[in-house]
Amino acid sequence: MLGFLLRLLPFWVREPLLIVVGSVFGVRIMYLAVVERAWVPAVIGAAFLVFTAVRVHTVVRALRARRTPGPTAATDAAVADAAAQPQPQPQPQPQPQAPQSRAPAAAEKEPNAWGQALAAVAVFAALAAAVWLGPRLMPSDSGDGATPRAASCPSGKGEELPSAYRQTSRAVTGEELCRVLGRADLARLLGTPAETATTMSGSSGTAPLTDGKVAQPEAQVQFDTYTVNVSATYNELTMAQYVKLMEFGDETDVQTLSVLGRPAVLFSDHTMKIEIDLGSGGSGGPVEQGPLARTLSVALDGKDAGGSCDITVWSTSGTLPDDSALLGIAEKVLPALPERTV
Repeated sequence: MLGFLLRLLPFWVREPLLIVVGSVFGVRIMYLAVVERAWVPAVIGAAFLVFTAVRVHTVVRALRARRTPGPTAATDAAVADAAAQPQPQPQPQPQPQAPQSRAPAAAEKEPNAWGQALAAVAVFAALAAAVWLGPRLMPSDSGDGATPRAASCPSGKGEELPSAYRQTSRAVTGEELCRVLGRADLARLLGTPAETATTMSGSSGTAPLTDGKVAQPEAQVQFDTYTVNVSATYNELTMAQYVKLMEFGDETDVQTLSVLGRPAVLFSDHTMKIEIDLGSGGSGGPVEQGPLARTLSVALDGKDAGGSCDITVWSTSGTLPDDSALLGIAEKVLPALPERTV
């Protein structure tokens, strides 16, 4: 299809376009071949340059032919005169006619070759400029070409909540928890103000081993350095009971404190690393110990009637922010969650 369209173009439009395209692509591919030290791009770039050289040679020959008139017309006239001389028959006297300058008229009607060539190059330059400057001048979804757009929480419209949410007073959903956690200043609270959230998620699930009777919404925001997870568990376990259970667990660096007038506890624990093989083997690796995570658990109300809000931070590198980051996040997130009524 492209070849058919090129054949429809006039010679003085088609050839300059092919020369410009061939030279640009040839030089660019040869440059990449030199930088990457690869011979395949070098061969392709050389082919483009050879093609361009052939087109230049064709245009040069056409220009020379237009400037130098061919001897065909003069030779034909001489042969006609020589053939007419031996005939003895008298020729009628030609009537005087006004001289006609057909050649100049024809020359005036012919388009200018240089004008066509310059117009073709100008059209190609305009198209190239539009393709190159279009993404920079047109508004994009990210707002700024150098700054990627932050992730957003998924919409929970049409999602059917488990019955535990209808039976629990003032329970938030995963979408609401995601909006509360996905604050504009969350990266600053983590100590990485220049980072932008890459993914955000929220789910309205239930706590395990409760037969779906305990609502446990969850939200997670991931940055390049840290990942923050917040969950709210609407059970009857008080914070004091939770601290006693930690004596039988593997938690370390346990520290009890008060956050916004609510009992809370800080502790560290390792995450789990699960590897899933989607190849032909059909089996994944064993469950391994993941990087260390730091968690702040705060009671859902000041009277510690039951339930907690867990804020967990970890990173793939194993580094953790200061505990002040967790406290800062809790002070921003907890006021947005309705206190649980007794």
